Amino acid sequence: MYYSLFEIFSVGIGPSSSHTVGPMRAAKRYVDNLAEKTDLNNVKTVKTTLYGSLALTGLGHGTLNAVVYGLMGLEAQNIDLDIDYIGQVKESKKLNLGGKSVINFNFDKDIVLEKKIFLPEHSNGMKIVAYDGNDNVILEETYFSVGGGTIARQDEMAQRIERKPYKVPYQFNSCKELLEMCHKDQLTISELVLKNEQKLQSPARVRKEILRIADIMQATVDRGVKIEGILPGGLKLKRRSAGIYNDLTKKFAENNVDALMIIDWINLWAFAVAEENACGGKIVTAPTMGSAGVLPAVMRYYQRFAIQKSPFSLEKANIVFLTTASAICSLYRTNASISGAEVGCQGEIGVACSMAAGGLAAVLGGNLRQIENAAEIAMEHNLGLTCDPIKGLVQVPCIERNAMGAVKAVNAARLAMRNPNGPHIVNLDNIIKTMYETGLSLNSKYKETSLAGLATNINC
Repeated sequence: MYYSLFEIFSVGIGPSSSHTVGPMRAAKRYVDNLAEKTDLNNVKTVKTTLYGSLALTGLGHGTLNAVVYGLMGLEAQNIDLDIDYIGQVKESKKLNLGGKSVINFNFDKDIVLEKKIFLPEHSNGMKIVAYDGNDNVILEETYFSVGGGTIARQDEMAQRIERKPYKVPYQFNSCKELLEMCHKDQLTISELVLKNEQKLQSPARVRKEILRIADIMQATVDRGVKIEGILPGGLKLKRRSAGIYNDLTKKFAENNVDALMIIDWINLWAFAVAEENACGGKIVTAPTMGSAGVLPAVMRYYQRFAIQKSPFSLEKANIVFLTTASAICSLYRTNASISGAEVGCQGEIGVACSMAAGGLAAVLGGNLRQIENAAEIAMEHNLGLTCDPIKGLVQVPCIERNAMGAVKAVNAARLAMRNPNGPHIVNLDNIIKTMYETGLSLNSKYKETSLAGLATNINC
C-alpha cells in the first residue's frame, strides 16, 4: 500500500509520534465525531482510558497532555508553545471541548492509566467516552496509535490506517514490485514517488511542500545547536548540542581537525534535533518523533560534505533524498511497523536509518540496486534493537541512538556505493520481513514499556 510522503513526514509536537502526536490526533478526531453526533453543550464529562504502552510511558512521553490538546480541538501546527494550555486546565479543572463548550475536567480522574491491560489489536490503545448530564454514554470510540502519528479506529485496524488506498499510478506492496515498476517505466524511485504525489496534488505544490519539510528539518538543527539547559522530565539531563557545536566551531577556526571529525558533526546534528524533540518542540516525523534526528543529520552531512559528489543541485538533492526515503518507509509501514511499542526501536531508529541510507545512496547517484542495498544494510544491523527508555522519557538512550543511527546510515550508503553491480544475499524485502518477525517475538517489556533493560537497571 502506498503511503504518501506527506503522511510519513508531518509536523507534530514531541517527544513521541506514537505516544504524543497519535493520541492528540485521535482525541481531535473523536471530538469532531462527537460534534457531528450531538451539540457539544450537551456533554458533561469526557473520560479517556490509556492502555498498555500508552499508559506505561504516558507521563514521560507527554501522552496525557496530548489527549488534552486533542480534546480541545488543537492540531500540532496550530499550537502556540508559549501558551500553557495544560497548566490552565489543571488549575481551573475546566476544558474547552473542541474549542466550543467548557466542561469539568480533572487530570487525575478523567484520564485513566490501565498499565496492565494491552488491547489485542495493538499495544498503543486508547478509549474515549463522552457522557451527558444523566451519565448516559453519548459516544464511545477506541483508537490505536500505530506509529509515526498514524491512528486507526478499532473498526479500521484491519487496514491499520484511517483511509482507503490512494488512486495513484504506482501502487506497490514490496521492494520487488517497486523496483520492477522503476525498471519497466525507466524511472528512479524518486521520480516514481513524485508521479504518485503529483496525482494527489499539483506538481508545484508537491515541490513546494517537500522543500518546506526539508527547511523545517534543517531549521530544527539550527535551533537545536544553539540552546543550552536541562531537558524536562526528571533525569536532569543536560543539553549537549550547544557545547559540542561551540567546540567543533572553535576547532574548525583553529584548523584543529582530524580525519573523523565529520562523525562529530553528524552526531551534533542528530543530537540537536533529538534534544529539541525531548523538549516537546515542533518536529517533523521521520518516520517517528523518537527517531526524528537521523534524517536531518544525514541531510546536513551531504549538504556540507558530499554535495560535490552528487549529480544534483542542493535543492534537487533534498527532493531526491526525501522522496526516496519516503518510498522505503512505505514498505516498512505496509509490511512491518514503525511503532516502538509494537516492534521495539528497530521500528523507529532502525527504519529511520534504513530510510536515510537509501536516500543518501540516491543523492550520491546510486542505482536502484545500490539504494536497495543501502537500505537493507542499515536495517540488518539494527535488528533486535529494543525500546527501553529510562523513566519513559525520550532521552536515554534515545538521543544518542539518533546519532548512532545517522552515522550508521552514512556507512551503509558508503558500503552500498562500493558495490554497484555485485549481488547481495539479503534483499530489502527479506530484511523487512525479518525485522517484523523479530519485533513480534521480542518480550513486551522491551517494547516502549520501560519495564526492562536500561529502564530498570539504571537508578536515576
